[in-house]
Amino acid sequence: MAHADFVHLRVHTAYSLLEGALRIDELAALCCDAAMPAVAITDTNNLFGALEFSTACAAAGVQPIIGCQLGIAVESPGGQRSQRGANDEPGDDSIVLLVQDEAGYRNLLKLVSKAYLDPASGDGPRVSLDALAAHADGLIALTGGPQGPLGRLLANGQGSAAEELLSRLAGAFPGRLYVELQRHGLATEAHIESELISLADAHDLPLLATNEAFFSDAGMYEAHDALTCIAEGSYMSQSERRRLTPEHGFKSAVEMRALFADLPDAVDNTLVVARRCAFLVKSREPILPTYD
Repeated sequence: MAHADFVHLRVHTAYSLLEGALRIDELAALCCDAAMPAVAITDTNNLFGALEFSTACAAAGVQPIIGCQLGIAVESPGGQRSQRGANDEPGDDSIVLLVQDEAGYRNLLKLVSKAYLDPASGDGPRVSLDALAAHADGLIALTGGPQGPLGRLLANGQGSAAEELLSRLAGAFPGRLYVELQRHGLATEAHIESELISLADAHDLPLLATNEAFFSDAGMYEAHDALTCIAEGSYMSQSERRRLTPEHGFKSAVEMRALFADLPDAVDNTLVVARRCAFLVKSREPILPTYD
């Protein structure tokens, strides 16, 4: 059977604690049902599910792509944290890193550890751009959508800072940086999309269509919304709180092709990225100390 012509590269499992609602066995089954040849796990600031994900996907005949949505600290030219908008939340700045090979996996392990042990700021686990560049080998980077630093700068009208950041990321990930586009029906996405496309063209960078999946389908939206409230200590009736949309589910290739019908190359590039990644986390016997 022919495989689907789109793969998800932006999936949060239940290991994105109090954020994702997809079990790993459920994710593998969804990929099989949708004939998707590969899928990426991109949990927030952790690799807790990497081994289970690799094992489950390999058993199901789906190529596992190990990744992480990692917080980063972006500084302005003056050395200060770049300006946030009135609606920005602490910890919003993050990009997605996908593992190409064993060297990339080791670098991602180092970056995630560094984000907790030596955080670049007081807003939670994150790494500096310098640390990111120092451990970039073997990794593919996605700019992070509207919640990424590039999208936030554009949304705040900081076009020059956004272009400078994109140049730094392109230098850190030569030939391995993708400008991420998302269409979940959010106003910010529509507001910055044309600028993202223009920046990608100006810097000769490929576009990538992603759908940030937190749950299986639109029918799970309300349950996931309740999970978000539990995580934040808020109530569903509150208007000023984090909200996703029913579109933040696991879409089929047909749905994604229709959603990005005007940008087919951005969908094609999901398959290109999948072909560039070839790493499987293998299980091993416990390594225990030797006692006399």
